[in-house]
Amino acid sequence: MLSAIASMTAMGAGLGLALGVAARKFHVETPPIVDEVEALLPGTNCGQCGYPGCRAGAEALADGSAPVTLCPPGGRDLALELADILGVDAGAGGDLDGIEEAEQLVAFIFEDHCTGCTKCFKRCPTDAIVGANRQIHTVITDACIGCDACIEVCPTEAIIHRPKPRTLRNWYWDRPTAEADGDTRLSA
Repeated sequence: MLSAIASMTAMGAGLGLALGVAARKFHVETPPIVDEVEALLPGTNCGQCGYPGCRAGAEALADGSAPVTLCPPGGRDLALELADILGVDAGAGGDLDGIEEAEQLVAFIFEDHCTGCTKCFKRCPTDAIVGANRQIHTVITDACIGCDACIEVCPTEAIIHRPKPRTLRNWYWDRPTAEADGDTRLSA
């Protein structure tokens, strides 16, 4: 019994030491711009950008293979921040010409159609869906980022996207328009 414990301890220590040496020897430095871009991204790893996570999206942005508009949950504000950091022209003819601030969508579950299969909250990257097996589920709208992960796996099609409801936490003044007061300076 003691020999088995001693051999397992020696093997664990030896393999741990080998992994530590390999980690130091084969360490690859990432450019600091990747860390800076990744810090701006939401960090939910939802996959809406087409990359497996925010880190992969940040690497693609840093090497120039992805447009600054790749993150739908971040919206136009994130795209403008990324354009500033990466030095991309956000003006006329740039990547941001076709982007308008989209209304944020969140998932909504029709409770009368929900069977409580738990497939949706297993796929949710932000844990915005609450429920239990064979019980009705609901969505925490403050945590939902509007990805399609839950909608794709729902067998009863009980989940849809709806505009995020306005509450005291997310209420804001609507942006003024030129037509509202006849001032042409606002449209420029």
